[in-house]
Amino acid sequence: MVTHMKTTIEIADDVLTRAKRQARQEGKTLREVVERALRQQLAAPDAHGTFRLKRHPFKGKGRQPGGAEGDWQSVRDLIYRIG
Repeated sequence: MVTHMKTTIEIADDVLTRAKRQARQEGKTLREVVERALRQQLAAPDAHGTFRLKRHPFKGKGRQPGGAEGDWQSVRDLIYRIG
């Protein structure tokens, strides 16, 4: 069972003009055009999509001696070591 609710929305003049023109061209009502557009928008996946962290492999030999897990002072020293 489909129910309908009457509501009022504000639409930019140019958008409303285009929607009315499209409805005329398709032989549809403005309501049908607006409802179809809303359904398409709501069904579409997020424009930004799902975030995926890109892999950025690097050349190296893994963890270096002196960088024991949890020993942040030695890790920091290794990171900023010059040479």
